[in-house]
Amino acid sequence: MSRKASVSPGVFLKSALKVLAKPWMASSLICLEKEKFLFDFLNKKPEEGMARSIRQLSIRITDACNLRCHTCGQWGDKGFLRGRNLRELKKQELPPERYRELLDDLAAHGHRPTVYLWGGEPMLYPGALDIVEHATRLHMPAAFATNGTGLQDAAARLAAAPMFLLQVSIDGHNAGVHNAARPAAGGGDNFRDIREGLAAIKEAKARHKSRLPLVAALTTLSEANMRHIVDIYEAFAKDVDIFVLYLSWWIDERRAEAHDRDFTRRFGFSPVLHRGWVGDWVIKDRAVLAEQLREVRRRSSSLAAPAVNIIPNLSDRDDLERYYTDHSATFGFDRCISIFQAVELDANGNMSPCRDYHDYVVGNVREESITALWNNAAYTRFRSSLAREGLMPACTRCCGLMGY
Repeated sequence: MSRKASVSPGVFLKSALKVLAKPWMASSLICLEKEKFLFDFLNKKPEEGMARSIRQLSIRITDACNLRCHTCGQWGDKGFLRGRNLRELKKQELPPERYRELLDDLAAHGHRPTVYLWGGEPMLYPGALDIVEHATRLHMPAAFATNGTGLQDAAARLAAAPMFLLQVSIDGHNAGVHNAARPAAGGGDNFRDIREGLAAIKEAKARHKSRLPLVAALTTLSEANMRHIVDIYEAFAKDVDIFVLYLSWWIDERRAEAHDRDFTRRFGFSPVLHRGWVGDWVIKDRAVLAEQLREVRRRSSSLAAPAVNIIPNLSDRDDLERYYTDHSATFGFDRCISIFQAVELDANGNMSPCRDYHDYVVGNVREESITALWNNAAYTRFRSSLAREGLMPACTRCCGLMGY
């Protein structure tokens, strides 16, 4: 039976009371999970490529980033943005007022998706907080994925909105480990920025007498930090509500070449962006990793402890062995559900069905609305291809497949 990525029971139960204070927010999130669970019942003919409600609007709002994280497919060691002119990339960004128009159009057509801002680094986009506040006014839960830059200054507005979910990338329990995994492009101490930002968020929530935003620590597991997963948990247990542990998204050269051939056969042109995710990001000592994951799960088991979500949900040593050595292994994640529920926007306005490998573009929202593009011929063709022919080679290590 096919598996679908979902929020773990522990995360759901421990977060429910905090979100239920905003019934419209809880309703939106429940609908998203419900439609994933009932996908086969609600989508009788997925091979035709038609989709229903938009449940998540994912906006890669800027390409700019002040870090050069080694496990990043954008600005990392082989990232697809390396060598690009940042000034030119900034010129292509959509203005905040266009995003507000797009959100208004979604609401007018009955869509109330979660609005998820990422990048690059979203705090380097002027107007990011305006978009969060506008989405919240429209009863669309807003979320951020940030490296902590500018978080201290933004804390009051995020708590006042309130934002639904603040996700902060944390790859170490101390400055040495974290900053080595996520080095700054021009110097600086990102670990300190995170500490100061989380303290400001806690103070702002207390001032507004609010439990929101929920705070999640996002940790991409690598050789740099895999022996310190428990240390990371303990170091930030008083500052965050949820720990999300990613086993890393990446592909090897053989898988990249297979993706070249399959994608070109299906769609008639060669993909490029998946090459940014080619790397040797393999964790070598799977036994130690399995033990760390078991221990952090044990520590999170009490109701008062922050929840842990492992993505994909694998912790057995044999499963980890396959995950890091066999890129064809899908662990039951053999269908992409996100392309039927989530919209992916690039900073230049390009709209794509795919978050990580967004070579396939269905249109641009600079002139057209999201709702006009949602079921156009290009979009339905992509969905139909994956529904009829199955996943492409790069799909098996993708956030949209295993993490959505």
